[in-house]
Amino acid sequence: QVQLVESGGGSVQPGGSLRVSCAASGMIFRFYPMAWYRQAPGKQRELVAEITASSNTNYADSVKGRFTISRDNAKDTVDLQMNSLKPEDTAVYYCHAPRQAAWGQGTQVTVSL
Repeated sequence: QVQLVESGGGSVQPGGSLRVSCAASGMIFRFYPMAWYRQAPGKQRELVAEITASSNTNYADSVKGRFTISRDNAKDTVDLQMNSLKPEDTAVYYCHAPRQAAWGQGTQVTVSL
């Protein structure tokens, strides 16, 4: 079955940068879109960024210009580079394969002084 394993994340001060990565297995990765979602405490899970099989991208308005999603079809990975982080970016970040309805276990990103 499809497995998505996130890595990266952690704690950073406002204005800092972090990178989260997701390794996929059990699927022909290069054929399918991928996405990153996040869920803050007490809030619904929300789309952060998505990337098509041909690497077209889409971002939530709240992260445009600060976050970059990318994929490496040779490694079956999808990354999310997060710059100029704000406290409101604090959340658990999840990797998602929408066509397979698969989710990773999530990785915590905390932005605070």
